[in-house]
Amino acid sequence: MAEPSQYDVVIIGSGPGGYVAAIRAGQLGLKTAVVEKDSKLGGACLHVGCIPTKALLFNAEVLDLFQNAKEYGITCQGFSLDWAAVQARKDRIVRKLSKGIEYLFKKNKVEWIGGRGSIVGPGSLKVEVPDGKSLRIEAKHIVLATGSEAKLLPGMEADANTVLTNREVLGLKEIPKSMLIVGAGAVGVEFASLFSRFGTKVTLVDMLPRIVPLEDEEISQELAKSFKKQGIAVHTGARVSGVRRTGQGIEVRFSTSDEQEQKVEAEKLLVAVGRAPNTQGVGLEHTSAKVEKGFIKTNHFMRTEEPGLYAIGDLVAGSPLLAHVAEAEGIVAVTHASGKAVEPINYRQIPNCTYCEPQVASVGLSEKQAREEGHAVKVGKFPFAANSKAAILGRGEGFVKIVSEEHYGEILGVHIIGPAATEMIAEAVMAMRLEGTVLDLAHTVHAHPTLSESMLEAAHAVHKMTINL
Repeated sequence: MAEPSQYDVVIIGSGPGGYVAAIRAGQLGLKTAVVEKDSKLGGACLHVGCIPTKALLFNAEVLDLFQNAKEYGITCQGFSLDWAAVQARKDRIVRKLSKGIEYLFKKNKVEWIGGRGSIVGPGSLKVEVPDGKSLRIEAKHIVLATGSEAKLLPGMEADANTVLTNREVLGLKEIPKSMLIVGAGAVGVEFASLFSRFGTKVTLVDMLPRIVPLEDEEISQELAKSFKKQGIAVHTGARVSGVRRTGQGIEVRFSTSDEQEQKVEAEKLLVAVGRAPNTQGVGLEHTSAKVEKGFIKTNHFMRTEEPGLYAIGDLVAGSPLLAHVAEAEGIVAVTHASGKAVEPINYRQIPNCTYCEPQVASVGLSEKQAREEGHAVKVGKFPFAANSKAAILGRGEGFVKIVSEEHYGEILGVHIIGPAATEMIAEAVMAMRLEGTVLDLAHTVHAHPTLSESMLEAAHAVHKMTINL
């Protein structure tokens, strides 16, 4: 038997966390390999998550502009939606980006090993390759980056036709006439927004009291109001009590907070109730790594209890399940493995972005969280309805909300719902990272006319000094 290949770092998984970690390891001069079970690089985010979903959301935005072109003085007649072409464009984008990762691997001397990897001992891995054989690999450091999979309701299985997760829904051959979505977190509201604009009758159900429950309460209220205006039916405080396949699709029964039993029939059921970490079958039983409810416990440098073993991304206990978090954690892990100094991640400065319409973005504490932590809180809000660029775009929904500490003006959190919210949040993240205050934001000159002026005005609003309201 051939001697095992020797590496400085081996990463299992090529999603955002895995491929970013590999590229940085290569840049640091480490002999690096990535083990990937799928035939393409990029993981769930690139192939069945972030990228294809946002590509379809952009198509929905373009369609919305055509449907409302009269508002802009443009007459559009005879236009139609070609779903096959929409899907083909999405697939082209995904292929191009996946090939881009291959190029970056070659550029940074990262080896790609196709197969399913698992730990068999300290610094030792087995890779089951497609031809049925297995390889042995030795590494000074191993990084687990195997991501997560969508959860389903108990006793339910996904199929390609009726019961869907994020994987199946992205491959639909036709736009469904109706869809019921269970789960009103980021995934649920994005697909609700997407398919509603494509003409699907959408019903959104969640057991929690409000949609996008991780966001500030005022954001949830504003989004629910907008969805109602768009014709999306929203049921919160609702527990699913039964699911039955019918000849026409699916029948879902649920009870609301007032104990009223309801029944909704739809062509498709999309389950968006969260994700479970892919920690089974990776060989954790051969390590001393600690696992909590399927998630791996790490320190601030992403290192587990097993010497030389790191975990990043959706696998990590207490870590937000976000692609950009996985990327940042990957850089921390391999930099630490290289022996170089690296700054741990401040999870209070992680942006959350939801690409529904209107968009939602936030960083830091909500108003309720800040008060519960004992801060003396001052809040500033500014509506996009009073912003000149939003008026130009015809997108006046929503607002910017800044949660600050009263005495020194520390920015505790920023919450945005409205146009380009997912782009605008970067300014708030940078301000918080640099320990900027509300006055720093208020004294920063913003170009006119821009949406970002709403951030400026929200900062002024903390001290009741807004100009355009």
